[in-house]
Amino acid sequence: MTTLAVLGGADGAITTLVTARRLGLTTVCVDARTDAPAVGYADEFLNVSTRDVDELARQLGRRADLAGVVSPASDVNLPAQYRLAERLGLPSGLSPQALRASVDKGYFRDVCDGLGLPGPRFAQGSAAAVRAAARDLRFPVIVKPTDSSGGRGISLCTAPSDLDEAISAAVAYSASSVVIIEEFLEGDHYAVEAVVADGRVVLFGLGARRLTEPPHFVTMEHTMPGGDPALVARCRAIVEQIVATLGYAWGSLNADLLIDADGQIVVIEMGARLGGNGSAELLGLIHGVDVTAAYVTAAVGQRPDLTATANGCAAMRVLRTAEAGKLVAVHGLTEVRALPGVVDLILAAQPGDHVEPYARAGAKLGYLLARADDQPSLERVLADVDALLRIEVEPVA
Repeated sequence: MTTLAVLGGADGAITTLVTARRLGLTTVCVDARTDAPAVGYADEFLNVSTRDVDELARQLGRRADLAGVVSPASDVNLPAQYRLAERLGLPSGLSPQALRASVDKGYFRDVCDGLGLPGPRFAQGSAAAVRAAARDLRFPVIVKPTDSSGGRGISLCTAPSDLDEAISAAVAYSASSVVIIEEFLEGDHYAVEAVVADGRVVLFGLGARRLTEPPHFVTMEHTMPGGDPALVARCRAIVEQIVATLGYAWGSLNADLLIDADGQIVVIEMGARLGGNGSAELLGLIHGVDVTAAYVTAAVGQRPDLTATANGCAAMRVLRTAEAGKLVAVHGLTEVRALPGVVDLILAAQPGDHVEPYARAGAKLGYLLARADDQPSLERVLADVDALLRIEVEPVA
């Protein structure tokens, strides 16, 4: 029996933990929070901060059965994944450049600029440096921590008077206290999920994203494929350029894209890891490949089968609430799970939990996955879900 260490217990780790156990691996979930949503899905729990690499190396290094370490759906934990793999001699497809591009948004913008890809004007640095640089940017602007993800610490500023509060929010979510500010671009939002092997993109999916209203820009729904074949091919070519430039050898890749009114493709940010919000599962559903199983298999040093066997359409929909309070119930679960076309419904919150409005990825109540052979059939499945599912929240008094 071999063991997989999963860094972080957020809901994005649940599918990885379930899949690893199905593949016969012992799973260890690592998190500083004992109540993290994914903890109950692991065989073992290691109550250590994922930033404490020395302690993690000490404790995990005692295990003769440790076969791999992963950071699914989390850029924040990628540095620990990289350093632990180096120190413990575990498989790793990450290059230093791919790691940095995932956790340093300013560096990634420089990479895109070097490739001649379009992008917003931006500045990065300390709070004071960013405040000064903002004078040369066109408002509105987006302010965010350079090394965080999941919608944390992001603000849209329509005027310079909004900057102080936005910069403070970004600093609060940045481990390095480094902030990036960039001109706000209008356009249609997409997400890429891909699998890289031998330094090239082997599986690729482009998903159309439906987002919450500014300033949070958090995904509410993905539909894949999210564009015509020509658009998918253009986006894939850009991602292949980035993979080659970063020297990313193998693993999963997730990226956010925007297509502006002129048809230009702007890569907003990327993570050299499995995507959250069900995007990895969507990639698998449209190609007939268990992408999470491939991710786990590669992480423990084996070569996964990435042969595509299917075509189709798939969607991910976030379960969410618009009010803060106590989750009373999610009604209709049994009926929804029985619907033809519904692949999975994952809950990240349970009755009795305190819930909050969906303004960051970690506030989701769960998500639903659906698949159909074509877009009209997929839309009918989602309409059936809407008719059956009801979330009951007792508001805060």
